[in-house]
Amino acid sequence: MMKIRILETSDLHGFVLPTNFTEKDMDLPFSIAKARTKMDELTSSSEQKGEIVIKIENGDILQGSALAYYLAKKAKEGIKDLVNVTNSFGYDVGLLGNHEFNYGLEYLETYVKQVNYPILAANVLDKKGQPVFGPTYQIIEKHGLKIGIVGFLTQYIPHWEQPATIKDLTFQSIVEAAKEILPDLRQRVDVLLVAYHGGFERDLLTGIPTESLTGENEAYQLLLEYGELIDALVTGHQHREIAQHVLGVPVIQPGFRGDFVGEIELELDKQKKITHSKAKIHRTAESKVSTDVVELISDISKETEEWLDQPMGKILGNMKILDPMAARISEHPYIELINKIQMEATAAKISGTALFNNEAKGFDEQITMRSILTNYIYPNTLAVLRVTGSDLKAALERTAEHLEINDEGEIIFSPRFVEPKPEYYNYDMYEGIDYTIDLKKKIGQRIVNLSFEGRPVASEEFLEIVVNQYRAVGGGNYPMFSADKIVREITVDMTELIAAYLKNHPVIQATVNHNFMILK
Repeated sequence: MMKIRILETSDLHGFVLPTNFTEKDMDLPFSIAKARTKMDELTSSSEQKGEIVIKIENGDILQGSALAYYLAKKAKEGIKDLVNVTNSFGYDVGLLGNHEFNYGLEYLETYVKQVNYPILAANVLDKKGQPVFGPTYQIIEKHGLKIGIVGFLTQYIPHWEQPATIKDLTFQSIVEAAKEILPDLRQRVDVLLVAYHGGFERDLLTGIPTESLTGENEAYQLLLEYGELIDALVTGHQHREIAQHVLGVPVIQPGFRGDFVGEIELELDKQKKITHSKAKIHRTAESKVSTDVVELISDISKETEEWLDQPMGKILGNMKILDPMAARISEHPYIELINKIQMEATAAKISGTALFNNEAKGFDEQITMRSILTNYIYPNTLAVLRVTGSDLKAALERTAEHLEINDEGEIIFSPRFVEPKPEYYNYDMYEGIDYTIDLKKKIGQRIVNLSFEGRPVASEEFLEIVVNQYRAVGGGNYPMFSADKIVREITVDMTELIAAYLKNHPVIQATVNHNFMILK
């Protein structure tokens, strides 16, 4: 009998130490450093038993934290310190996630060149139809076994990135790519693993769709069509906690920010056939912070913390977010400020933005770089769209879908946009227009008032609106927006635009004009 133990991290998002950077010296129940300790423990225990260990880094590591931003934008040696950390894990293969593209191809390529493990992105092709970033698959031979690993990422990246960033790249559906790769590779290996930076589009038990079937997540379809060829599937992207069998295949997804390490155990007989499999995820909250990782990151981490604490501006009044849900249903001064900044940067008269997650705290009296980056967590640039009145109304109807009234009569964020992955970043609030959302009405008929400059918006009139790049190309399932409606772009990222605005307006009054209303 022989055992293979597959260990996975995914969606680490640059959170090397146990902090979300909202304040100094935190010890939160996650981090790359805690995941490393857990992975080392699991590796050591397996190797002592003579088991084969395969380690996979499943993508989305380069973006997401204040440290990741500092490395990309400010650090002299760029990505090097983070690469030193990932290189210390002993990964056999790595993947790319969608956020790997956020800081541009050049930055991504420096990462790919510096890591000490192959990067697998079998469905990202160049003009000649060849994988761009590394081999299609990796075959690892251990203990007389041939183990094949194929790496895929979500095909949906063109819906999120600026066309210039991904020029000449084709992102294939993983189901299409699997057709070309898996049957042939299966013949050449004893065990076939698939790693996918993407998740599940259907309920894992019933197969009923849990989201619009856009192709962003295709893991269920992959198993439906090619499950008999696949011995284990490791996933990511959705930040879910999954450890079970789906259509007979062991599957894991280990949350995000290193709060879990995923594990699949395969048991083989003498004929190299799998007789038993188990899927688990291991929480890292109680793990110690790896001293190796601390050593590798401590200098740049201190540098980042000092940079985060630099004062940027002052608030008169209250711009703190105490209740994120309340900030979504009644206009909050922080949201109004972000919209004002977007309008000033682009000269657009209408602006939309979102409160991206529930960790945002708004601004204290003293604004620092820390508060900018922990509230505005994405490296978004801005785009101005020329849309019709009916496009704008359709976008507001889409945003209104994210809210509903519960049995107690309270307005809540609709559970279908919280599970399996919270989509707070897809609920937009607008400035420059007056509008009313009536939640008692049917979805698609909730916008009961919409006016601009004191008059009702006509469905055929043209308006300029500013949103972030992700939304401008239709990201978040906003099909009324698209790249061909973009009339101008601001290529400076939003974090820097906020900093520049504060330089010009060092003292800001916390205000709200209550231009939108939500009825229940």
